[in-house]
Amino acid sequence: MASYGLCPSIKNILLLDSEGKRVAVKYYSDEWPTNNSKLAFEKFVFTKTAKTNARAEADITLLENNIIIYKFIQDLHFFVTGGDDENELILASVLQGFFDAVTLLLRNNVEKREALENLDLILLCLDEIVDGGIILETNGPLIAEKVTSHSMDADAPLSEQTLTQAWATAREHLTRTLLK
Repeated sequence: MASYGLCPSIKNILLLDSEGKRVAVKYYSDEWPTNNSKLAFEKFVFTKTAKTNARAEADITLLENNIIIYKFIQDLHFFVTGGDDENELILASVLQGFFDAVTLLLRNNVEKREALENLDLILLCLDEIVDGGIILETNGPLIAEKVTSHSMDADAPLSEQTLTQAWATAREHLTRTLLK
């Protein structure tokens, strides 16, 4: 990864399940050149942070000269990694933006099953947040709007999109209650 001086950069963004398995990951650094080294890093980060209580707010740790900001929701674990010289507040804003966008895209149903069903939206979300390690956007609602504009009809306004999502959510809840 090239040095950009004062421009903050991200080494990776990880979305893991409650067992430490990949849901969605994106690496922006050559620090982990092989898939095995990436998997080993993910396992290392997961085992070091699994016992913490980062459910209400994001937590921070320093592992192997990397600052890692993380947050756990339901059965998903969100991680943002930067170098040890990066600003923790900037990394935390990236994490919060990613989390907020995923929450909006999954219609407040942030769990592994829903994330896997909408993996395309989550990967688009990662692309909207960071490009080549450089932070592009940290505003969650704006990221979610950009992602949904990619996946919907160019003629359909966003207000109709959210209405469609509301109907889909209502239909899912009704189906769940009827099947119980």
